[in-house]
Amino acid sequence: MKDFEPAYMKLIRADRLAERIEKATAILSDCVLCPRRCRVNRLAGETGVCKTGAEARVSSHGPHFGEESPLVGSYGSGTIFITHCNLMCVFCQNHDISHEGKGEPAGPSRLAWMMLRLQHMGCHNINFVTPSHVTPQILAALAQAAAEGLNLPLVYNSGGYDSVDTLKLLDGVFDIYMPDFKFWDPDLAGRTCHAPDYPEAARAAIAEMHRQVGDLTMDDRGIAARGLLVRHLVLPGGVAGTPEIMGFLAGLSPDTYVNVMSQYRPLGGAGTVPEIAGYPSKSDFNQALADAKAAGLRRLDPPRRVFMVV
Repeated sequence: MKDFEPAYMKLIRADRLAERIEKATAILSDCVLCPRRCRVNRLAGETGVCKTGAEARVSSHGPHFGEESPLVGSYGSGTIFITHCNLMCVFCQNHDISHEGKGEPAGPSRLAWMMLRLQHMGCHNINFVTPSHVTPQILAALAQAAAEGLNLPLVYNSGGYDSVDTLKLLDGVFDIYMPDFKFWDPDLAGRTCHAPDYPEAARAAIAEMHRQVGDLTMDDRGIAARGLLVRHLVLPGGVAGTPEIMGFLAGLSPDTYVNVMSQYRPLGGAGTVPEIAGYPSKSDFNQALADAKAAGLRRLDPPRRVFMVV
C-alpha cells in the first residue's frame, strides 16, 4: 500500500515489541491466553483445550480470494491457517484443522518465512486464521519477519473467544481485527462449543478490538488498512441471536463493517444439537440482513466466491 506503515513498525522503533514477546511468552507457563484459562505449562509441553504446546502448528498458507472484499483486492489475502483452535465448535467447517490437528510445526523462523513469502506473492495483508492460542508465537515470528522487510498489515482472524488481557498485549501490533460473533445465547454456546461464557467474552473482546483500531478504513483501491471487521454466520431459524448481535455491533458504531455469512452447513457434530442440525433457509439469511439494517449498520460485505491459490 502506498504510504502505508503497519502499526507494528512504531512498536519496533520504540523498542517495545521485545517486551510484548516476553510478557506473552511468560503466559504460556500457566496459560491464560484465552477465556478457557487452562493454566497448563505449555512451555513444558503440557496442552489444554487448544492441544498446542510451546510451538505453533500451521495447516497451510497462501493467497485467499474468498475473504471479505477489503482484504482480497487483486492479489488476495495472505492467509496462514493455524492448526487447532481454542473454541472447537461442533459444526466447524475446518474440522480436520481445528479438531483433528492437521498441520506441521512452525517455529518463529518458519512463520516469518511464510509471512515474507506471502508478501513476495503480492498479498495485501497477512491474515492469521484462528490465532488466539498462538499469539506469543506470532509476536516472536513478527520480530524476525519485520527485520527482514515485512511491511504488510496483520489481520487477527479469530472466533471471537478472546481474552481482553491478551488483546491488550496486541495493541499496536495488529492493524485489522476480524472476529466472529457467533452466538448471543449462552446455552447454545455451551452446547456447541462448551463455552457458555462465549457471548460475554465476545462482547468484551470485540469492544476492545474496536477501541484499538476503530472502524475499518481503506485506501483508494478499497483495500483495508486498519480497523474492525466482524463476521456473523447465519444459523437455522435465527438461533444465533442475530438481532441482538447486530444491535451490539451498531452500538459500537453504525459504521462497523459486518459480513453476514450464508455458508453454514451442519457438519461434524452439528447433528447433536437439534437447533443447528439443519440448513438455514433463504428467508433466514434475508432476515439476518434485515436485522443488520434495522440495527442501523451501514457497511455490509457483499457475497464472494471462496477459493484459494496454494
